[in-house]
Amino acid sequence: MAFLSSHSSILTTTHSTSTHSLPKLLHCHHSSSSSATRPTALSFPNKPTTTPHTHNLSTTSVPINKWRTNVSFFPTFLKKPRDAKPIKEELLEAIAPLDRGADATPEDQERIDQIARKLEAVNPTKEPLKSDLLDGKWELIYTTSTSILQTQRPKFLRSRTNYQAINVDTLRAQNMESWPFFNQVTADLTPLNARKVAVKFDFFKIAGLIPIKAPDRARGTLDITYLDEELRVSRGDKGNLFILKMIDRSYRVPV
Repeated sequence: MAFLSSHSSILTTTHSTSTHSLPKLLHCHHSSSSSATRPTALSFPNKPTTTPHTHNLSTTSVPINKWRTNVSFFPTFLKKPRDAKPIKEELLEAIAPLDRGADATPEDQERIDQIARKLEAVNPTKEPLKSDLLDGKWELIYTTSTSILQTQRPKFLRSRTNYQAINVDTLRAQNMESWPFFNQVTADLTPLNARKVAVKFDFFKIAGLIPIKAPDRARGTLDITYLDEELRVSRGDKGNLFILKMIDRSYRVPV
């Protein structure tokens, strides 16, 4: 009964530079027939010609590809979010043969955690505690919590199915086991932010009938990391992963 808490079980332009012809140096020729030196005729260069500065976009010696960058003209917020459906299908397919996690190897757990994180990245419900999608009865289809899976018991003494119900309007929650023991526990929820709650268990019910007050230490937190109309992913304060599917949206938790 720990899937509320482990306590219970982100142009260049080319400026053609001015090309000035360099002036020739003055020099003297020594005539072979005369010892006197006679300066040669002075030769002055033509007036320097200046090539005007032009922004030539079509002819440039620099390859255009060198300066090309991958620029998107569409803002990020206009991009279509990734579809969650194929990720959900991948997750459900990976979970199916693992008996809710009881038969999962460490490699299986790592793979499922990675797929769950991909799904959490496309969570359509950013504030689940303000959403009606959270209300109702959910069936646990996968967890890493050994206290819920009861892997220390023989298979015939393990709970066949586990449920969790949450009502946002009353901030109440309830965990339920099926055959053979039908144990239950109820809890009060205190929002810590728009997706995380503190959990305080109040009463256990043995066989669904005998009430026992929960000890004060029966507390924890639950972070709802993915939520849509049919699937929920949550993470507990001890690092356990919980994946649940909706089965009864009309269910009400006892107050």
